Amino acid sequence: MSIRIKIGTRGSPLALAQAKDVKQRLINTHDELTSEGVEIVVIKTTGDRILDRHLMSAGGKGLFTKEIEEALLSGDIDCAVHSCKDMPTQLPDGLTLSTFLPREDNRDVFISPVAKSLNDLPEGSLLGTASLRRRALALRQRPDLKVVTFRGNVQSRLRKLEAGEAAATFLALAGLNRMEMADVATERLDLERFPPAPAQGAVTIEIRDDDQKMHSFLAPLHCSITTEQVTAERSFLAALDGSCRTPIAAYAIQEGADLVLRGMLLSLDGQTVFERSMRRPREQAEELGTAVGEAIKEDAGAAFFDQLKQDIEAAIE
Repeated sequence: MSIRIKIGTRGSPLALAQAKDVKQRLINTHDELTSEGVEIVVIKTTGDRILDRHLMSAGGKGLFTKEIEEALLSGDIDCAVHSCKDMPTQLPDGLTLSTFLPREDNRDVFISPVAKSLNDLPEGSLLGTASLRRRALALRQRPDLKVVTFRGNVQSRLRKLEAGEAAATFLALAGLNRMEMADVATERLDLERFPPAPAQGAVTIEIRDDDQKMHSFLAPLHCSITTEQVTAERSFLAALDGSCRTPIAAYAIQEGADLVLRGMLLSLDGQTVFERSMRRPREQAEELGTAVGEAIKEDAGAAFFDQLKQDIEAAIE
């Protein structure tokens, strides 16, 4: 009997490109797997249906994973392919992120038909983004800009830009690279000036934690370097109780036997910034993320988080 594997994914062009990549990697790695035997199952999530308001008002990051994880737990699919930055730090019981593919470029790009860079935008321009991090980082540099919410997949956000709903927007370079669309970028933003979301550029595969067959099939696809970086970044996020509700940025890099993590927490207007950078041995990635997160949490204090919550609730009403 031929081996059959069902890969669950969202239905956006980027999600499908990522799922197809995983399928091809599996087939290339295992002679017993065929194209017909590895099926991609498209699952529409609540987050895909909500396009008229900010995700925070509807429930947060888990809206992009809930239905897929339910299909995984029920056995309707064998694994799920996700953009790692969309994953909540807490997974449902019985599920695990078993595999991280080699990481793509984790930078953001600025896209505009009217300016060559973020700094060149005309004063008071409309900037389209649903990301609180991107909003805060942009306003940190350009407090004169007006921000409007852009939701939807890459293609729909580009259409909104073409229709004149905003003068500029931001996208992740990793997604554009995976869809061979990097040429739409107007400016590639450097990590120092515009740090990314934790785990940006990483694709992860979620499975049932007791599914030894899928563990074995996916093991050759796993990248230890990506795992160390993402573990530190997601641990940082968890320490700050971060989600799409908080303007948080982070990235980790390997330096010899060490891992260096830079983490940042911003006010919604970008004018208040708490930032820390720490180093630990690479095997202490989780502890590194927690240490940076706890330090920033202490630096900011309870009053900052209370004010941030009020500002965000007011901004998305």
